[in-house]
Amino acid sequence: MTRLSLLIIKLLLILIFAGWVALWVLKPTEFWTSIWKDAEGKASASVFGYNGLDFVVYTFPLTALSIIGFIYMELKQREPRNRQGRTSAFTSLSSPLLVNPYIGVLSGVQILTSSLFIMLLVWTFYIRICNDFKKMTPIKTFKLGPWQYKLFRMATRCGLLSEACLALLLLPVLRGMSIFRFLGIQFEASVRYHVWLGTAMVFFATLHGAGTFFIWGIKHRIQDEMWKWQKKGRIYLAGEIALATALVMSITALPRIRRKFFQVFYYTHHLYIVFILFFLFHGGDRHFYMVFPGVFLFALDKLLRVIQSRPETCILSARVFPCKAIELTLPKDPRLKYAPTSVIFLKIPSISMFQWHPFSITSSSSVDEHTISVIVKSEGQWTSSLHRKIIHDELDSEADQRECIPVAIEGPYGPASMEFLRYNNLLMVAGGIGVTPFLSILRELTCSTSNGRNAYPDRIQLIFTIKKSQDVCLLESILPQLRDIQQFHVKLKVFVTRENQIGVTLREVINDIPGAQITNFSTTNTSYAVHGPERLLWMAAITIVSSVIFLLSLTVFSRFVITPGQKPAAQKNSSTQIDLLLVCSFTIAIISGAIMASAIRFKRLTNELHLFSDKQSKAGKQSSLEASRDLDEHEIHFGGRPNFQDIISSFTRESGGSDVGVLVCGPEGMKESIASACRRGLVSQRNAKGKRPNFSFHSLNFTL
Repeated sequence: MTRLSLLIIKLLLILIFAGWVALWVLKPTEFWTSIWKDAEGKASASVFGYNGLDFVVYTFPLTALSIIGFIYMELKQREPRNRQGRTSAFTSLSSPLLVNPYIGVLSGVQILTSSLFIMLLVWTFYIRICNDFKKMTPIKTFKLGPWQYKLFRMATRCGLLSEACLALLLLPVLRGMSIFRFLGIQFEASVRYHVWLGTAMVFFATLHGAGTFFIWGIKHRIQDEMWKWQKKGRIYLAGEIALATALVMSITALPRIRRKFFQVFYYTHHLYIVFILFFLFHGGDRHFYMVFPGVFLFALDKLLRVIQSRPETCILSARVFPCKAIELTLPKDPRLKYAPTSVIFLKIPSISMFQWHPFSITSSSSVDEHTISVIVKSEGQWTSSLHRKIIHDELDSEADQRECIPVAIEGPYGPASMEFLRYNNLLMVAGGIGVTPFLSILRELTCSTSNGRNAYPDRIQLIFTIKKSQDVCLLESILPQLRDIQQFHVKLKVFVTRENQIGVTLREVINDIPGAQITNFSTTNTSYAVHGPERLLWMAAITIVSSVIFLLSLTVFSRFVITPGQKPAAQKNSSTQIDLLLVCSFTIAIISGAIMASAIRFKRLTNELHLFSDKQSKAGKQSSLEASRDLDEHEIHFGGRPNFQDIISSFTRESGGSDVGVLVCGPEGMKESIASACRRGLVSQRNAKGKRPNFSFHSLNFTL
């Protein structure tokens, strides 16, 4: 019954998405314009008015995708996991096809999707320009010549391309309400689409603004036009403010500025509120309905995350490794379950009141019932501050437990399923701190096999590339798994790139590393345990209620606030007053959703939440890096980087031609090298005899 329900819901999702795409394709055509004018005329006489029609046609499809997607993921979690790898056309398209140092690794699905979106932009621009050039009506105010008119219309239509990018811009950065989750795309991987869309949006918006200013300059109208804030029609000043805001955000988001001055990037990026508001004033409510779904879902997602992060919890213990990394252990509700490779966001108010930083979870909810752990390496300003705080607190205090460090938590956010573990053979490649998501995978696999569940891989090879040998200590939490796993074979290969040693074994390296220092913290100020986001069905209900309240509020405002003479039934551009009423309706809907979410959260905190005890907080983990002879079968190499082509070839031979899942977490250069090796491996196997393996490439990000 569950599979049938999933099939029906999947077909419904496909139909809604196809209808939404068809809407974007038809919107620039004269056919759609004529139909839409008649529909708006009839809708204006109804109770909901033209606002209701715009909301249902332009906004509701994407909102419905999110709502139905929650239901799909809820049912998907109840479906039994399939162990056997599946070779299909979609699996082949997920393999890397293009590797480029500028755009990274692209699979067939990504190339196809990007190409279709580019074709949509070209189609929209072409149809609009053709219709404009056919009319060629002179603009009396400007008295433009033919080439000036064409340039002016092209600049105007670039604004529509920017609008199309904005319609999708916020969807990839949703966390709890992400529609990417039921596609199997993780949050940290979808951020790249946000970057691409943001770059394209700013590019087209700049062409739109520069072309308009150029025509104004030719006609000596810059001073007259740029300061206009008319009551009706396009508000040029609002568009200029929106463009200036977008340029500031895009410049501070450049990789060099973002990495070196993260706080500048972080705070200026919150100017998105200013940008969206002035975009509304510039484009009017009719254009805003096209981008409204992303804004609406993002606002709900943001408020739900704020509610979830209250109240604050505290750090139970901190394990300080010699490689300047710290493992933080936090209290967790034992009923909270999450998939391996999940991510949580941490905010430590004593370091920064506003900054949130993502970290991969290293623990397993199947193994660690009462705690959740992450590893933080001291590499940036925020992480260095955390490292100094814990080290100084340890040196300055002689008590068994240090003073409580409050922590706010969002998440965990992870894949909707564990499809990336369905293959018989797994090749996991990590660089430095990028090994952290693989720690949770190995712990999860160990728990599954020890409980008799034969649902995971038979053969695993972990390639761990580090700069210094002391970074091996990051593997401390999985050393027992490397020694004791008997149900499936695990092989570890460590590559130390900046040290040269001869004849040294992994066991000897581990025994020479100093043990980690464990610091326990007081929990007297809080007894709150991490319990994660709300259930998916509750999130779907909150989205439905908020959507209905928005439509009702907008209908009431349109009927009782705007007088009949002010209603722009046949007018193309909306007034500022109507834009403000849309903002008010949006605010009411979001507040209503927040109240509902707060009530659900309060009930959960008071009636359902499992609170951790002080005894659990004192039960810290014992630190031991002492290795036995069981680790002698694993390898360690010094003085160079791994040859991924040889590694993939040898692993393919050992797997006997079975499908191989390739998981990579590390620097972009490493991902590109492995993707190229996988691609060459597929090409070389095409003419080989026997069963040809299929590589399924999955890239995990550890930096955003």
